Amino acid sequence: MIPPPVNPSTRLARELVEEIVAAGTTDVVLSPGSRNAPLGFAVWEADRAGALRLHTRIDERSAGFLALGLGKAGRPTAVVCTSGTAVANLHPAVLEAAHAGVPLTLLTADRPARLRGTGAAQTTDQVGIFGAAARCFDVAAGDDRTDLRKALGAPDRPIHINVQLELPLVPDGRWESRAEPALPRRRMIWPTVEPEPIDLGPRTVVVAGDDAGPAVRRLAEQAGWPLLAEPSSGARTGEHAIRAYRLLLGTALGAEIQRVVVGGHPTLSRPVTRLLERPDVEVVALPAPGVWRERPFPVRRHAEALAPQGTADPHWLARWQQADRDLSRRIGRLLAQEGELTAYQVAATVSDAVPPGGLLFIGASSPIRDLDLLARPHPVGEHRMYLSNRGLAGIDGTVSAAIGAALGRPQSTRSFALLGDVTFLHDAGGLVLGPDEPRPDLTLIVVNDDGGSIFTVLEQGDPAYAESFDRVFGTPHGVDLAALCAATRTPHWRVESRAELEQALASPNGGIEVVEVRVRRDNRRELDARIRELAQSLTLE
Repeated sequence: MIPPPVNPSTRLARELVEEIVAAGTTDVVLSPGSRNAPLGFAVWEADRAGALRLHTRIDERSAGFLALGLGKAGRPTAVVCTSGTAVANLHPAVLEAAHAGVPLTLLTADRPARLRGTGAAQTTDQVGIFGAAARCFDVAAGDDRTDLRKALGAPDRPIHINVQLELPLVPDGRWESRAEPALPRRRMIWPTVEPEPIDLGPRTVVVAGDDAGPAVRRLAEQAGWPLLAEPSSGARTGEHAIRAYRLLLGTALGAEIQRVVVGGHPTLSRPVTRLLERPDVEVVALPAPGVWRERPFPVRRHAEALAPQGTADPHWLARWQQADRDLSRRIGRLLAQEGELTAYQVAATVSDAVPPGGLLFIGASSPIRDLDLLARPHPVGEHRMYLSNRGLAGIDGTVSAAIGAALGRPQSTRSFALLGDVTFLHDAGGLVLGPDEPRPDLTLIVVNDDGGSIFTVLEQGDPAYAESFDRVFGTPHGVDLAALCAATRTPHWRVESRAELEQALASPNGGIEVVEVRVRRDNRRELDARIRELAQSLTLE
């Protein structure tokens, strides 16, 4: 018997799935819907054939950030959703991917073009909905897709494939995907251009922002310069990395800086921002990921790569290293004298628990800043991966992104995520996984101070604004995290001391689990002030 011809929507869906796999896509995250049924059947069949790995999520925002986390870990991922508001819920992940330079493909189902501008169900203008953050291709059956294939082969931002699907939406028969599975790949490819010479004479520091990569660390080592590296830079290793750099920038030592070489996307601290904006400091910029590559501070010189030449001051690095050791010891003693566990100690304990080959995904707001100050730089070559959503530095989607990163790096010896309670609650739906979904071994450490502690150390945390602070900024929530985790059958542990935290981190139960650490918020501003005073009283050589 001759099989019936494949209907146009089924054929289009299958062709698009084969094309994204051919372009390097290793995973697809699907959110259920009716209009995207042809795409859903196609990715399910491709998963069964071993051409890709399928994940399903009921919430499109969580699906987008799961795909983002997979992409950050080196597995380029596509998201499939239905029409209408489902598409709009992908926007936060699209913006983060665009600004962080993470590969992301979006296949959004749509009604036929003839229904646009009418009151057809679940129909809106999806073409170009993500603006400049994504390259949009509006595709119907029979269209030429040459430009789409070219874009998939060399993406410079997320690719949005808006797919017009006609009835019928179910396949006529089974399909065996011919797509060959893609291999995971490194997200960052470093330039191989001839490096430009740079004189070692001026007193220079290297600032490594998010995703700066190991090439920036190697530059600091070759030149003998201090390395001021954020935790998610991929460069915070070796003896040149300065742990307490953001405090030391406010001292007389920081005032001596004459030049900064900056790589990646630095966003964590105001002291670094002030350094880069100083009129007496020359800034040399290396390439940054993302669609907005222009720096927000004056840049004297742009370079793809640098080759240090000349003679450096041998005491410059030594002075930074000595000051860092002295200040770090003082901070450690101060925190040890606290009667209760602090968020700073939680960050340090978590960082110490990451073994060689391990993964740590870091939430925005306070946790990454606490880690930035307290985490000791690890030795070079131990292959720890520290990731964070720093493209736009938002808190949304962090649970899903962390799960995606852990799924994308199955070879990790251990996988952790460190995040605050508000960040956790913002994406608590990320814990909703079906019974057949790929599920990583991941320990989520939630620092719970019942609200937004970062605001206590900013201007709005001044006692002058105490009357409005909690309602407008602190936002205490009183949520029972244990009960919340129980609703999704996620194992939960609550710890009260550093020893209990160390034990919990050393004894994983497998799968996704939550370790809740309760800390105070009412003393955070005063504690930060005392830490800053330690830097100001430091004796510098």
